[in-house]
Amino acid sequence: MPEHDPELSNDALKALIRTVPDFPSSGIQFRDVTTLLADGKGLASSIDMLASIAADLGADKVAGVEARGFIFGTALALRLGVGFVPVRKAGKLPVECIGEDYALEYGEARVELDPTIITSGETVLLVDDLLATGGTAVAAARLLRRAGANVTDALFVIDLPDLGGAQALADAQLRTHALMEFSGH
Repeated sequence: MPEHDPELSNDALKALIRTVPDFPSSGIQFRDVTTLLADGKGLASSIDMLASIAADLGADKVAGVEARGFIFGTALALRLGVGFVPVRKAGKLPVECIGEDYALEYGEARVELDPTIITSGETVLLVDDLLATGGTAVAAARLLRRAGANVTDALFVIDLPDLGGAQALADAQLRTHALMEFSGH
């Protein structure tokens, strides 16, 4: 096993995020975390930083939103020594599940969860790669709460503060933690 390197600086970590202009539509600056995921030191540093934030939050489990939230969430759960709860896109679970609908810019989406993997009263940290408008994270938190979880904090690698997601989460009684911010859309 390779010796662990010290964390990258926030600026060095931020430099690993690729910006793709005009995707998925004109005027959007898409923040692509796959370039961060592909960099071993960057990935390790991002998990170290998330774990440093999570250490004081007392999680019983970590929940990640499909799909990139699975990557960061599973790694964080392993680091914390707790279980991982996948919050899935609609129709992906082979068992009886509960779901939560939420609005997208152009339509609606749904997240689902197997409620039997939550023990009532457990503290669950919500993790995803990016916070934009907050719709997905708020829906995931509502879903986890319906299953009996205590959800007070959401962790993100990237926050796009101009899109208002942190306020949407605050309105849903969620504290927001992010490793970095990018201005604009």
